[in-house]
Amino acid sequence: MRQKRAKTYRKLMHLYSMSFGFRQPYQILVDSEMCQIAIDAKLDLIKQFSTVLQGNVKPMITQCCMHELYLQGKARQPAVDLAKTFERRKCNHREAIPGDECLSGVVGDTNKHRYVVATQSQSLRNGLRIIPAVPVIHINRAVMVLEPPSEATLKAKELTEEQSLRPSAPELATVPRDKPMPKKRKGPKGPNPLSVKKKKNSNPETFTRPSQKTKAESLDTSSSTAQLLGQKRKRDFQDDKCEEQSVGMIHAAQNIASTRTRKRRRKAPAVSPSSP
Repeated sequence: MRQKRAKTYRKLMHLYSMSFGFRQPYQILVDSEMCQIAIDAKLDLIKQFSTVLQGNVKPMITQCCMHELYLQGKARQPAVDLAKTFERRKCNHREAIPGDECLSGVVGDTNKHRYVVATQSQSLRNGLRIIPAVPVIHINRAVMVLEPPSEATLKAKELTEEQSLRPSAPELATVPRDKPMPKKRKGPKGPNPLSVKKKKNSNPETFTRPSQKTKAESLDTSSSTAQLLGQKRKRDFQDDKCEEQSVGMIHAAQNIASTRTRKRRRKAPAVSPSSP
């Protein structure tokens, strides 16, 4: 297998495993025609399945498909021997029905058991493209091919991704619900509360009593301040008087000292002239 093709197949199986829960070993439903073509082209089906799906595989076949191989006769005995090596899948059909109808019934509407279908029937492949998450394998010119995902598969993938991003019901129950914020009221705004005069109290008793108390308190405080000011002025006046008296006494003492020195100078004896 080429490297580019192997890379695309790896991406496809990663899509099926991540979005739809496919796990190894992959369960492959094989029809009777696939077994006949594998014998004619001398292909090792199990090896080819493992290389295409990039993992371990478990091929399976239904009883109805085995019945179709038995009807082919002894000429198709190698195909019967190959089918006997696969695991038998019970289809619960009492009477054998065509292989396409049997495989479509086993897959169902949702492919609950995650089957990979390997078939050469074009009608069965067209019917399986309607069902989401059904990988289909067929042989084209002795080369095994894994078909790209159908539109139903891609839509189902997008839905699963959206559901995984959304929180579940128990998670929503644990999340605390915030109260809706009140909407701001649009319209003319009210006046500035600092520029509006305060309303007068309508009850006269409650209005006069605190005013009388405040007046009495203001009178008491004013009288106490007046007394303090009067005492302070008296003290300042007495201090000024004491300073004036002290300054006058100092001047008087200076004057007395100056007069005494003058008198002493006057009383000093005159020097007598020396005799010849």
